[in-house]
Amino acid sequence: MMTQTPGTRHEHSAAPLRADCVADTAGGLTFDIAGTGVTDPAHLVLRRRDGEETALPLAPAESGRLRAALPSGVDLPEGRWDAYARFGDDEPRRLSPGVSDLRSLVDRAPGDTADRIAVRIPYTAKDGTLAVRSWLRAPHAEAGDLRIGEDELEVSGRVYGTGLAPEAYAEVRERGGPRSVLRADVTVREAEFGFTVPYAPLGPGIWDLWLRPAGAEGPQVRIARLLDDVADKKPVFRYPRAAVRAENGEVEAWPYYTVDNDLSVTVSATG
Repeated sequence: MMTQTPGTRHEHSAAPLRADCVADTAGGLTFDIAGTGVTDPAHLVLRRRDGEETALPLAPAESGRLRAALPSGVDLPEGRWDAYARFGDDEPRRLSPGVSDLRSLVDRAPGDTADRIAVRIPYTAKDGTLAVRSWLRAPHAEAGDLRIGEDELEVSGRVYGTGLAPEAYAEVRERGGPRSVLRADVTVREAEFGFTVPYAPLGPGIWDLWLRPAGAEGPQVRIARLLDDVADKKPVFRYPRAAVRAENGEVEAWPYYTVDNDLSVTVSATG
């Protein structure tokens, strides 16, 4: 029978660790880990699914907790980041989600002078461990209310990191293959925009929504909904389907948010 001498390294690996998270209005996150009893130098490690890592120092806090901060000014590239704790030279240990206070993310409204939008939302991964979903966009077009008509979709939103010129317009782009592009006129009110997507000209497939805030010569900005506390909107935000007599026959069309929380329209043939 194999026996193992008790020691610090073994004790570290035996105890499960839970991390509480608090989000602030600027897009920063604070992580608190309780009950470690560890005196070794410690870090909270965020590891993206492609292997890139960001290490944040874990410092003693009240009640024997260890705390790490991810300020909004520290870049965290877009993606899904798994959360670990690393003590000294030990192997990083996955963290379990504790209590997440994300109230500051609900209806978050960055200042109009913000040149970029940093969004980090902690969530429970499919295996039950703690992960963080990150977005970093400059400029950014935030989708607001969607109005579903009988044969069209009305989109409203707000732009950050750039202005809206009189020549601004939206594009509805067919995804994949030889792409078609439908151009939609945009109404502008300071930093707010609105436009309508008619379903009839869209063939079966997936159509992605983009904003051209300065017209044809300016940036191409993917329209998304990021400024709230929902990490994965696709299974949460569901919209009704519209039956439409389109140019290519009978179709059903409906908006949805992608796995990246970008706004798109699905068109499916029914005839």
